[in-house]
Amino acid sequence: MSGNLVQPSAYVALRLPSESLSVIQIKPNTTISIGKYGNFPANDLLGRPYYYTYEILDEVDDNSQSALRIVPAGELYAGLEDGDTSNCSEPDDARLADLRDTIQYEVVGQDGEVLVRTNRNIIDDTRSQTLTMGEIETLKAEGKGSGRDLITKMLESHSAIDQKTAFALAKYTLRKVRKYARRFTALPLDVPLLTRWMLIEKDPFKIMEINAETLALISSWSNVHFTPSNQVCSACNINAQAGIGRWLVVDETGGLIIAATAEKMGILYPAKDKSSDLQKSPLFQNEGDIQQSLQNENELQSQQNSKCRECSRGYTLPRDNTITLVHANSQPNLSLLRYFNFDSTNPATSHPLTRQLKTLSWLQLLSPEDESTYNEPEVVSNETLQSWKSGRRGSYYRKRRRWERIRSTVDDAQEGGFDGLIIASYMRPATILHYLVPLLRGSAQVAIYSPTVEPLTELVDYYSTARRRAFLANPPEPQTTPSEEFPLNPTLLLTPAIQTVRCRPWQVLPGRTHPLMNGRGGAEGYIFHAIRVLPAEGKVEARGKPKRRRKDTEDITKEPGQKQENELVEANKSV
Repeated sequence: MSGNLVQPSAYVALRLPSESLSVIQIKPNTTISIGKYGNFPANDLLGRPYYYTYEILDEVDDNSQSALRIVPAGELYAGLEDGDTSNCSEPDDARLADLRDTIQYEVVGQDGEVLVRTNRNIIDDTRSQTLTMGEIETLKAEGKGSGRDLITKMLESHSAIDQKTAFALAKYTLRKVRKYARRFTALPLDVPLLTRWMLIEKDPFKIMEINAETLALISSWSNVHFTPSNQVCSACNINAQAGIGRWLVVDETGGLIIAATAEKMGILYPAKDKSSDLQKSPLFQNEGDIQQSLQNENELQSQQNSKCRECSRGYTLPRDNTITLVHANSQPNLSLLRYFNFDSTNPATSHPLTRQLKTLSWLQLLSPEDESTYNEPEVVSNETLQSWKSGRRGSYYRKRRRWERIRSTVDDAQEGGFDGLIIASYMRPATILHYLVPLLRGSAQVAIYSPTVEPLTELVDYYSTARRRAFLANPPEPQTTPSEEFPLNPTLLLTPAIQTVRCRPWQVLPGRTHPLMNGRGGAEGYIFHAIRVLPAEGKVEARGKPKRRRKDTEDITKEPGQKQENELVEANKSV
């Protein structure tokens, strides 16, 4: 993460007392509202640490006082401490026997006192709560004690509170705290938390109903990881080696797959400000030391850049640790990346995804000559450029940079050699694999997500062993593939498998063990996984004479009669 403190313009997940999530952006000098739990100034949360529980205070007279209070751990877990058992003595058997006959299914102390009652005599009745809804709304409007006074009065006004067992009382209190306590917990927004929020609180169909467990399994099977740099400029090395961290992605989840892949590669979050880190470091005591350190880092960076001057003449994109996104629209749908401070329409130069994320459409990949942006714009001489106005010159340079970026992305994608392929799309997977599998290098991992299992079982059949044997026994002509018998080349992927993973909360009680009734439904989610292989060219045949064993050779050279005679001689010797 970018830090342990809440930063300006950062998206933060607020876990409310009802266990629901609320994702908000911390904009300075604004007021944040979280519904019935109240509102507070955004400036009071800036610079505060994550993972703390904050309580919204009542109206503060002094403007210098914060409207948020950190709830200590002792207050959060009050009433959960174990009781004091240091003064326990040996129980009186006679007294326990008498109580056992009169009070059934109750826990009795050693002095005969009933510690835990049963709830068999408790009758749920709304009349047990003497406070009316009007009085409760009046107490809520007064807003005293941040909801604590209201909860205390509701407990005091309950006429059957003394009849509740310890478990029933704790359950009733927890239910009121979740409903009326004005608290929240600030959490840093990461990919699993964003997935849960989209799946439960927002629209799950925008992310194809994918859950955090399935998303983690996709990243694992596709072998997404950070690849250390070889300290060699990739533009200078024409024959770049394979396995430099290039992944091909087809994402129709609004950028969630891209975010999960970038997080595993370490390019999702912007780099921390070095100047702020140096100011906090105890190694630098004054501003002069900080400026001198930053100057030394800039000089070192300029020396490293001078080694690749020839490469910097043209427009080149990085080749290692990159993500290439193939989309079906004129512009990619990366709306969820804004929660990680990345705007695809106007990316910031400081964000790693600005250079590490490459996007191109299907038309640009399959038929770039038909795409107008792939064609080089007209080249204008320097004399003509000097005669133009500044606005026209700026437009000309923008078109040139756009063409150079698109051409570099398309040429890099058509060159192939990707380390993995990740697909999460509503399109038919077979039509995608026909064009993208040849772009993968050997041993590349393929992971495909689908909400239903039927499209993936079709792929398993296309890459089955039976089809592979039939394909190798009678190879079809290249121009006839795909055909009805061979929709895909079955020799390109090995070990196809379908997997699913989904964590379901269960109720575990004696005789009553089952999934929770209020669990989320929806699609199960399945993953297809296979490994890219490079088939040998031509037909493989075994040549040469097989080497036989000596015993078999002797048996063949001897005549049948001689063999039987030798066996009789050996039998007589043994007798």
